[in-house]
Amino acid sequence: MSFTTVLYILNIIATGIIIFAERKRPAATLAWIMILFVLPGVGLVLYIILSQLFARYKLERLSSSMVMRNNPHLLAQKEQMKEGTFNYLNPESWKWSDLIRFDQQYASAYLTQNNDIELFTKGQECFDSMFRDLRAAKKSINMEFFIMKPDYIGLEILEILTQKAKEGVKVRLLLDAMGCRRMRNRHFKGLREAGGEVVYFFPARIFKLDLKLNYRNHRKLLVIDSRIAYIGGLNAAKEYVGDSSKFKGWRDTHLRITGGSVFDIDARFIMDWNFANGQEIMLKEADYIPECLGNSAVQVVSSGPESEEMEIKFTYLKMITSAKRSIYVQSPYMVPDESIFEALKTAALTGLDVRIMIPNRPDHIFVYWVTLQNVGELAKYGAKIYIYDKGFLHAKTIVVDDEAASVGSANFDIRSFELNFETNAIVYDKEFAVKMREAFEKDIDDSRQLTYEDYEKRPRWIKIKESVSRLMSDIL
Repeated sequence: MSFTTVLYILNIIATGIIIFAERKRPAATLAWIMILFVLPGVGLVLYIILSQLFARYKLERLSSSMVMRNNPHLLAQKEQMKEGTFNYLNPESWKWSDLIRFDQQYASAYLTQNNDIELFTKGQECFDSMFRDLRAAKKSINMEFFIMKPDYIGLEILEILTQKAKEGVKVRLLLDAMGCRRMRNRHFKGLREAGGEVVYFFPARIFKLDLKLNYRNHRKLLVIDSRIAYIGGLNAAKEYVGDSSKFKGWRDTHLRITGGSVFDIDARFIMDWNFANGQEIMLKEADYIPECLGNSAVQVVSSGPESEEMEIKFTYLKMITSAKRSIYVQSPYMVPDESIFEALKTAALTGLDVRIMIPNRPDHIFVYWVTLQNVGELAKYGAKIYIYDKGFLHAKTIVVDDEAASVGSANFDIRSFELNFETNAIVYDKEFAVKMREAFEKDIDDSRQLTYEDYEKRPRWIKIKESVSRLMSDIL
């Protein structure tokens, strides 16, 4: 039997798995079949690397590894809202009660109403605040990053964590194995010797070679002393403070939160930690007695491949379809599925102020060409498109009607909706939403608008790149 025959037999087997075992969306299925048979050798390698077929029982452990506080509390909250007896403490949470109830039901997201939120749009300012809080830690530090690098940002974090562990603070550091592949055991030696714990999420099993690009833990979470939480787009590396040889600057969005939602962010961390470390740590609610510092209402919404619900995607969709006046979106990638794409087009055609901002250059080339084609089409329907020119735009945000906003790790792409583990904070508060909108408008000063007329003038070679990339958009 020739090598070519064997290759085609393997392709047929892979095709059968895609159709009958993985049960992908039709567009993704057709894209994989095309790649397998047009590029039989290369396609098979890509399938091995990107395949969604995985040990599902492991992922199911992630979603059922602990019973969150939300069980009894969430049921009571749902019942109060159903009966009309729930006390909404700010007008925005009352106006967006449909979205709140949706995320209660669909994402098991409890609503807390006593949060104080600090918004960061500059990486250095956020890290300065983060380092101060870390150095002041007395009891515990739970930290989770998709990317950590052994540069001056990553090493300073490790130095602080090591010192706090020596002082008796319980330190847990959870890192995605692929995103942190540049880290070595020697970097964690001091932290571990001081009593800190370091665990990898989906580590490589053979010679540190990990061919699995999907199912990455893309979350960026930090909880200090059960009292302060950080959530957003920043990872632990120097490019996130604008020190990058590839990009001349970096624009991101991150939050510092105190209040009731700290418990929910920490619960998300503990579920991930238990899954990665094989433990069954349970949170003690008595440890979380938040100071009532603010009146921002927050729901913490998570999604990942262990769930078929795509909670964050449908949260975005609900925010877009519920908008009455404006929708402002920032994302490095704009590769949503048809439901999000059609909702944005419909909003623009309805006359809403739809504004979308993307970076001026890619960090993933194929994704960028699909992004450019998608925003070009949205411009055709009346959306205002901005290309951020002051470095790389990494923020993942949506602000609707100056009343509700989302900040977190999830991009507007299929990978974030279906393949990565993500967490966002959904905030209902006019003062915070206005700050988010003003930050967007400030970024417009560092951007250029892409009109549909300008987009139509793009060179033919760019059109070819867009068309080829679009064919693969469902597997990017």
